[in-house]
Amino acid sequence: MEEVLTNPKAGFYINRDVFGAEGDFITSPEVSQMFGEMVGVWAMCLWEQMGQPKRVNLVELGPGRGTLMADLLRGASKFKNFTESLHIHMVECSPALQELQHQSLKCMDEENTSEGVDKRSLSTLAGTPVSWHATLEQVPFGLPTIIIAHEFYDALPVHQFQRGSRGWCEKMIDVTEDSSFHFVLSPQPTPATLYLMKRCKWAVPKEVEKLNQIEVCPKAMDLTSTLAKRIGVDGGGALIIDYGLNGVVSDSLQAIRKHKFVNILDNPGSADLSAYVDFASIKHSAQEASDDVSVHGPITQSQFLGSLGINFRVEALLQNCTDEQAEALRTGYWRLVGDGEAPFWEGPEEQVPIGMGTRYMAMAIVNKKQGIPIPFQ
Repeated sequence: MEEVLTNPKAGFYINRDVFGAEGDFITSPEVSQMFGEMVGVWAMCLWEQMGQPKRVNLVELGPGRGTLMADLLRGASKFKNFTESLHIHMVECSPALQELQHQSLKCMDEENTSEGVDKRSLSTLAGTPVSWHATLEQVPFGLPTIIIAHEFYDALPVHQFQRGSRGWCEKMIDVTEDSSFHFVLSPQPTPATLYLMKRCKWAVPKEVEKLNQIEVCPKAMDLTSTLAKRIGVDGGGALIIDYGLNGVVSDSLQAIRKHKFVNILDNPGSADLSAYVDFASIKHSAQEASDDVSVHGPITQSQFLGSLGINFRVEALLQNCTDEQAEALRTGYWRLVGDGEAPFWEGPEEQVPIGMGTRYMAMAIVNKKQGIPIPFQ
């Protein structure tokens, strides 16, 4: 899964723009500017709860085209105290997407005077410095940090286990004689078995008893542990928004090419692979990693955006826009907070907006000193 998505030569994310109507899938920031604006409201509220520190790292993991961060900065640009405290860190492994993010944030590069310093730019949207890194570990420590992970966890590689006569066996991929891929079961325990044992330990026994398959995501557990330790020491918080379950995931790995589901093993590297996020596992990983953080949620995306005031925002935007813009706003609003197909739709049936409001969930991990973050009270 990791190879298919991030291989330096042939990885799905590495050399192309996969987002939006022309790409392979559409994410919430591409649906409406209101999504990034609401995430900005959340970040600003957290900054207030942190005591309005003068300097803050604002980190986004896997920022796509940079749309979310651009909307966040545009929306927050009137609140100078907040934007002047920010140093933005984009954690992105794809050079093609780094380039798009640079354009979205309307960046101007600073002349680099010292050797060995990462490229630094200035976003003209709010006069904020921006740096790019391949991994979270490269983001400097020592400052309170706000981390945004929107549709990042679902692309982390999962391991699938199947219950057999000799217990749980990991499903793996092998090559047949005609050089095509197929699934096989591991003959003995694999390194990921340790994560399976940990996941089963966190689960309620009856949750696991009825399952013949279990999916675990070691990378998600390790990343959460890293996030929680950083937040515990430096202060701040992380917001995770993704589709998934608040419990054990059995079999959710899927491949999408041009907005359609395809076979996972068909032409690897040409389709996006993703899996459900196991929010319960994120919660346990954070709590085990640090006693100084608290975990809140998950709540539905609809509850999250609604509590932050998206209804007021859509009303304000509808005040001065054309009929066409109003239609796009209503459609975008439904896709963000609605559930299922939009009841008001009058256009072509294949374009009916499907709401993500209950399929996507939001969870926050924050430093305990800051109390309960909005809107998880």
